[in-house]
Amino acid sequence: MYNHQLDTFIQVADAGSFSKAAEALYISSTAVMKQINLLEGSLEVQLFQRTPRGLILTNAGKSYYQDAKYMIQYAKDAQVRAKNAMQSNESIIRIGTSLMTPSQFLMDLWPQVHALHPELKFEMVNFDNTPENAREILANLGRNIDLVAGIFDETMLALRCCDAMELMQVPICCAVSIYHPLAQKKRLSIEDLSGQRLMLMKRNWSKSVDRLRDELWAEHPEIQIVDFSFYSLEVFNQCEHENALLMAVPQWEGVHPLLKVLPLDWNYSIPFGLLHSPTPSPAVQTLMDTIAQVMRGKQ
Repeated sequence: MYNHQLDTFIQVADAGSFSKAAEALYISSTAVMKQINLLEGSLEVQLFQRTPRGLILTNAGKSYYQDAKYMIQYAKDAQVRAKNAMQSNESIIRIGTSLMTPSQFLMDLWPQVHALHPELKFEMVNFDNTPENAREILANLGRNIDLVAGIFDETMLALRCCDAMELMQVPICCAVSIYHPLAQKKRLSIEDLSGQRLMLMKRNWSKSVDRLRDELWAEHPEIQIVDFSFYSLEVFNQCEHENALLMAVPQWEGVHPLLKVLPLDWNYSIPFGLLHSPTPSPAVQTLMDTIAQVMRGKQ
């Protein structure tokens, strides 16, 4: 089991004070401070700066905050895996879901999948969309998460050490603030991007995105390309705050309440499908084959 001091650390970081964290945890402020001191001592790092205005995470604390959330979630997932193993139910498929890896389309298909294979069962595993989680989860698909739905291509799969089954090619769109002048349009043209800042994933993450970037640089230098390193809610916030445009796909509509995803009059697309282990279990393979069959029937 994980160290329960992690729960206290997360609560203190979110509350910004020992007393508020103590109220939420129903323990004394002294007990909270003791746990944090013990945690800092065991880690040999200072997690918080004590200021008159409250507690502020140090750089070490900010780093540990994300890892602590993952450790807590991983421990909970481990408990679920142990219970599943005890029940010897090999037909339970764990589907990872986050803001960037929506699973709603799988839920929409589930009645038809269940009709064909009623023995299959699934459970949703929510995770924070951080670079650390992406590396850990995708490199270990089949352990605590079996499937993740999302965009990909060969470059990304090689980086993340996983495999994928393509379900469709989805058009590359742009997310824009609802207050941006372009938000009034139903569809954008390449001319609409002139003079705009377009946020694209950094080079060598996806050959599809690299091809788009290279052709825009060569043919439309009036569009300012802004690189970023990882899709997260912070990137969507940056897009809205800076009134920029952000490369997106239709499946991300609704990720941010102040952004809308608009299609473009161009022929750029990216694969969308199910990311899985290079050696999926028989149940996972059956599910993927059934989903592909159901989707072919819808075409």
